[in-house]
Amino acid sequence: MSMRISGKNMHFTLGDIKLKAQKNTLSITDNSAVNKSSGVPDGYVDGDVEASGELELTTAQFNLLSKAAKNAGSWRGLPDFDAMYYGKIEKEEIKVEAFGCRLKLSDLLDIDGNGGSALVHKVPYEVTSPKFVRINGVPYLRDDETEDLVQ
Repeated sequence: MSMRISGKNMHFTLGDIKLKAQKNTLSITDNSAVNKSSGVPDGYVDGDVEASGELELTTAQFNLLSKAAKNAGSWRGLPDFDAMYYGKIEKEEIKVEAFGCRLKLSDLLDIDGNGGSALVHKVPYEVTSPKFVRINGVPYLRDDETEDLVQ
């Protein structure tokens, strides 16, 4: 039986910062829709797209981001980062890139006085670049959708 990629095999970089997240998500919303004529499907129309995600970091990993924020002068002063998710094992490999990720903070502290688990900090982000997302080197968007946008 072959080994499969799991979260333990995934590596993540945000710009030049290597992070190990407790949990890391990236979701794409594509609002393309079925076109209907007289209530019957008749092709499709392109819709708007967006991508966002969230990092859940232990305090040690969060402090790596905190250093970058300090160097930038503030958390909101952090530049947009390109993110890369990469995993490889024997016969499987995946690489996902998200461009122009803008960080925000949400659940800065979620403290359980009983202990039993590491303190986790949530850092949501949104993809802001027209380069958007690439999966195994293949862009999610067609060239004609981004050709007039500055890259």
